[in-house]
Amino acid sequence: MASPTNQTVSAPNAVLLGALAPGVNGPTWMAIKITFLTLGLCLAAMLGLAFSSSDFTMSIHVILLVVISAVLLLLLSNFLSQTGLVSVETQMKDIGLAAKDQDESSKKN
Repeated sequence: MASPTNQTVSAPNAVLLGALAPGVNGPTWMAIKITFLTLGLCLAAMLGLAFSSSDFTMSIHVILLVVISAVLLLLLSNFLSQTGLVSVETQMKDIGLAAKDQDESSKKN
């Protein structure tokens, strides 16, 4: 068998691999962006509810949550633009998954 490529590794497996290996791969970064998008939608709904209520302190707290999440996404994007994405194959080699597959294929030949 040939070593797995990016096409043979499913997106959930690539995200799990991205959590275990150093660096950030493409599917992991996409999952982070989707998570921040849903967080933004939830915070927007909370902000609408906070403004419709008469409690001023709740509005301030939700605004602070929005600012914190926006700054976190901005910092993550900036850090990733400086370091770059890592391929899934590189992460598999770092963990040792690709080397085992290559050793097994060389033993069979």
